[in-house]
Amino acid sequence: MAKWYEELFDNYSKTYENEEFTKGTTGEIDFIEKEINYNKSMKILDIGCGTGRHSIELAKRGYKVTGIDLSECMLERAKEKAKESNVKVDFIKADARELKFENQFDLALMICEGGFPLMETDEMNFKILQSAAKALNHKGKFILTTLNGLFPLFHSVKDFINSKSVDGKTDGNTFDLMTFRDKSILEITDDTGNIKKIKCDERYYVPSEITWLLKTLNFKKIDIYGCKLGAFSRKNALTTEDYEMLVIAEF
Repeated sequence: MAKWYEELFDNYSKTYENEEFTKGTTGEIDFIEKEINYNKSMKILDIGCGTGRHSIELAKRGYKVTGIDLSECMLERAKEKAKESNVKVDFIKADARELKFENQFDLALMICEGGFPLMETDEMNFKILQSAAKALNHKGKFILTTLNGLFPLFHSVKDFINSKSVDGKTDGNTFDLMTFRDKSILEITDDTGNIKKIKCDERYYVPSEITWLLKTLNFKKIDIYGCKLGAFSRKNALTTEDYEMLVIAEF
């Protein structure tokens, strides 16, 4: 039986590209370029690349990029878009928990919940971080966005359950304060017009957890900020109103 995140991205690539949360690509890549000092020689790994929006934008700017994703549907669309844009990106179908790369990349990206934190267990989520760390060389940098546990922790459980701030979420949400997991029903319309109701299970993390997990993987410098769509910045202090956090880790 397909996992919920596999079911979600099946026959969803074109609809996905029209979602509001995909509109900030250019600004996000502007920030990423600045973080790597516009060094075109850097090899970049895009984990959970989806339809390739970040990978392709980086390739357009002259970077060598490898994009990996679990969804064949999303990768097919990514390859189409790369061809349309006349750029080369090495798109590979792979499980982010079991990446074969070792010391090969200067930068790893995991933007817009690219795999992490969608897995069924904390151990599976951690394996994604392990794979990313292993893929980087000893001077590598890791930039990811993930769900900010301070948001539901600060707001009452009732307010969080009834919140309309998360696109597409319907009633039936249950945020568990013991596990920091939100189980919800997501209703989407796929590329052929079929309405699907998907039982989501997402893990929220607080900054101290993310910091500890990354330190166990030998990252020495870990900075965490509020995540603003299309406007990543080190000036955005993380608050309880940020649904996501931006994490920058360096060895």
